[in-house]
Amino acid sequence: MRNMLFLLLFAPFVVLADQGNPTLDAISRALSSGDADALSQYLADNVEVSILDKEQSCSKAKATGLIRAFFDANKPKGFSQVHQGTSRENSDQYCIGNLSSTTGTYRVYIYLKVGGGSTTIQEIRFDKG
Repeated sequence: MRNMLFLLLFAPFVVLADQGNPTLDAISRALSSGDADALSQYLADNVEVSILDKEQSCSKAKATGLIRAFFDANKPKGFSQVHQGTSRENSDQYCIGNLSSTTGTYRVYIYLKVGGGSTTIQEIRFDKG
């Protein structure tokens, strides 16, 4: 009886935990393949972009161009998430990972705004790992 009660109470949480985050999964795939266009689907209209200490706030179109140029110069070979979580103050999310490329490894920081039924990248940062 206790085992049945345990399963009824905790099984839904195990199922939910295994589902992952589809948006972060798609972003990870775009980073792994160096697909700036796929990544741009998740960029906010105005986004903070930092590439090797060159930081700027720019439009989605300009950010896509900057990221594409970065990928062209540093052809990605893979991306692995190291940490992800949710902001304490609200439901915003973040992800930290490593992007391996032909020129070395880069630490990638992504801040995602969650609201209005969508999740968008508000900030993306590429630092030399």
